[in-house]
Amino acid sequence: MNEKLAVTVFTVREQLKTVGIGPVFKELAQMGYKGLQLSGLPAGYDQDEVAYHLKANNVVAAGMHVPFARLTNELDLVLKEAQKYGTNALFCPYLPEELRTEEGYRAVKEGLNNVAQQAPDFQIGFHNHAFEFETTIDGQDALSYLLEPSQDNRILAEIDVYWVKKGGRDPYTFIQTYSGRMPMIHLKDMTKDEEETFAEVGEGSIPFLPILQWGEQNGVEWYVVEQDVCKRDPMDSLRISLANLQHLATQL
Repeated sequence: MNEKLAVTVFTVREQLKTVGIGPVFKELAQMGYKGLQLSGLPAGYDQDEVAYHLKANNVVAAGMHVPFARLTNELDLVLKEAQKYGTNALFCPYLPEELRTEEGYRAVKEGLNNVAQQAPDFQIGFHNHAFEFETTIDGQDALSYLLEPSQDNRILAEIDVYWVKKGGRDPYTFIQTYSGRMPMIHLKDMTKDEEETFAEVGEGSIPFLPILQWGEQNGVEWYVVEQDVCKRDPMDSLRISLANLQHLATQL
């Protein structure tokens, strides 16, 4: 499992701006992460610079987060960029408020399926937050609607276990539906206090061992660490999460 441990660089988005892509990628690679999910890169980033530092540090591009509007309006450019990084995984990471309605979610489902049809060699998916649980469509929450495991729905899951718990669901129970349809899973923990904010993996209230066991049996290709906000230096947070995951991997 250790070869599948990745980190979304969104966690170190501020460091990418101030320290630079090269030094940040190098530190994450030396830390022991095998993959870097490309999300939250600085505005105006140089694609060739990103590709160079992935290769120079011998880390894999563990997918890209691409806004819905860019996926649907600039797909050719997105595919060329993904090929430059050597990844075929493109996930919509977030939805603006105007799309968080029944009509909006229906448009998103149709749009992402159209993208998947246009790019059959790519994994096209959706990464959740908690707001999807606030809307009901066809008798189910909007996230379940988007990721419905049917033959005519090609949207893959990238379940964020923290946000599932924040939305009032049990993460382990929720992921059961997506066997063979979830190439990536986002791992972040929840603090045990009343604030229920972000915590390093293994330091909070989410039991990760059964989630990892399920992932190894059901097609997860990358376990992606993410921490939206860190109370300590983000690099220190990512070291703690990685060490805890490596320890859990010995128990699988």
